[in-house]
Amino acid sequence: MAQVEATTERIIAADAETVFDALADYKEVRGKALTGHFSEYEVREGGDGEGTLVHWKLQATSKRVRDCLLEVTEPTDGQLIEKDRNSSMVTTWTVTPAGEGKSKAVVSTVWNGAGGIGGFFEKTFAPKGLGRIYDELLRNLAAEVEK
Repeated sequence: MAQVEATTERIIAADAETVFDALADYKEVRGKALTGHFSEYEVREGGDGEGTLVHWKLQATSKRVRDCLLEVTEPTDGQLIEKDRNSSMVTTWTVTPAGEGKSKAVVSTVWNGAGGIGGFFEKTFAPKGLGRIYDELLRNLAAEVEK
């Protein structure tokens, strides 16, 4: 099994603290920022960063639906890590200052891909597809914090 990684970033016209707080707000903001690829969104524990347990289904393609149950940690300032209890998937969100009143949000997801020919196609195409989903999610997040 090869490790698969998808990374996307965006400059957002809001300070890093505002963007991070919005990203860590699973009760209000995160659900609004999700794209149509996500369904069955539910905060099961917590709801504000560290200690949150959140569920959703991610439909990356017409045939591929991933049932995610994510534990959220905040290992350092400006960073959220979502570890999926149902798979090897780990998503890291990092928000840093990017000049006056701006921040850079980076999302990176890694997981153990399939083996064989299926794994080849997954490693080739999944990062692009997930990148497009995260690009839309970051655009939605920007719209929330730039109001």
